[in-house]
Amino acid sequence: LQSRPDVDRTKIGVWGASLGGYLTALALGRNSDVFAAGVDVHGVHDRLPAINTTQLAHALVGDGIVEADLRQALKVEFESSPIAAVPKWKSPVLLIHGDDDHTVAFGQSIDLRRRLEEKKVHVEELVLPDDIHDSLLWRNWVSSIKAMSGFFEKTIGR
Repeated sequence: LQSRPDVDRTKIGVWGASLGGYLTALALGRNSDVFAAGVDVHGVHDRLPAINTTQLAHALVGDGIVEADLRQALKVEFESSPIAAVPKWKSPVLLIHGDDDHTVAFGQSIDLRRRLEEKKVHVEELVLPDDIHDSLLWRNWVSSIKAMSGFFEKTIGR
């Protein structure tokens, strides 16, 4: 996109939901120089909470896995999380998440927002009360699309 003559390279946005939200957060964190703004809809931001390291360590004992291997695996897991890129993150982001999401914990968005605010990155949030991972209510789809549109208009314009 950056090389196309019909694209303003300073106004490239990115958005995605679920795995796309995870990829959006990675894009914003790792490449704020490319992506001017983004909307992350119920994405995973910290991959480590999904792992019970004690259970993992016990499961791997006897399989030829040593502590150094486990430490390396956890390091890779953290580095593949968007929160690892927060120190480089500059682009504004809108986080959209249902607070009754049983697929991606709502706390993922709360934690990312806190980390970005501490770094003075512009963060907005749309919480969908009592909604799950894939919004069940039409009004939540409409409010999400309107929020996305408004956010991109405000942050990168036309």
